[in-house]
Amino acid sequence: MPIPTIPADLSAIVPPVRRLVEVTEPQLHGLSRLLIDCVDGGASVSFMHPLPPAKALAFWHGVAAEVARGERALLVAEDAEGIAGTVQLVLAQPENQPHRADLSKMLVHRRARRQGLGAALMRSAEAVARDCGKSLLVLDTASAEAERLYLRQGWVPCGTVPGYALLPHGGLCDTRFFYRLLGG
Repeated sequence: MPIPTIPADLSAIVPPVRRLVEVTEPQLHGLSRLLIDCVDGGASVSFMHPLPPAKALAFWHGVAAEVARGERALLVAEDAEGIAGTVQLVLAQPENQPHRADLSKMLVHRRARRQGLGAALMRSAEAVARDCGKSLLVLDTASAEAERLYLRQGWVPCGTVPGYALLPHGGLCDTRFFYRLLGG
């Protein structure tokens, strides 16, 4: 289902973002390639380098199962070379937090960065969250580049945990947490 969130002036260069309600095997392989590219590029997204294709595929199979159960929303953007970006919303939360979702695994392929795709993914995720009745989103990041994007999109930083995770090529990294209140 397409989510119309891209300004007309960017629509020629930014691939459209859509929510997957069913994830096909070719899409799982495309998502795996995207995840591997991001880990190869040094993104701290829960995996160490080198990320074996089978491990990446197993991760996406788990995501697809949660999508099928309605516990997670998965958004993707595809260009001529395949899946160029993705973001997830973890919708299933404890019973005392039905208003909240976690924004997770915002990934943009290195070939598609700095072209507005990250912002389009964020706007689309926020729209889906609103449609799902969520009024609060939270995320964490170890990327200064991603932090700049989140700040531009109106996210509020709320703390940094030093040495929170390992970078994919080794070494500890700090992680910064953000939240966004969704109006309307």
